Amino acid sequence: MGKDYYKILGIPSGANEDEIKKAYRKMALKYHPDKNKEPNAEEKFKEIAEAYDVLSDPKKRGLYDQYGEEGLKSGGGSSGGSSGSFHYTFHGDPHATFAGLG
Repeated sequence: MGKDYYKILGIPSGANEDEIKKAYRKMALKYHPDKNKEPNAEEKFKEIAEAYDVLSDPKKRGLYDQYGEEGLKSGGGSSGGSSGSFHYTFHGDPHATFAGLG
């Protein structure tokens, strides 16, 4: 089973854009490597940025809601005749994502 981006941000699946942004900021501040010196803080910070990247984009969120993380990364669904050419992999910089909300 894939990652639960809603759980990562601590929000319900029906959360709106403002709730997603607010939850992201809260979690990113909590796990920001400059503030949190726990060994897993950097990894958690990246996971939070990935969750925000998916849930803040309507297209990515729609695929994720319908198919989960694996469906999102494979372009949605497992049917061989899928016309979707969308393949998601988080390549973003979590620090840039965080700075972009300032």
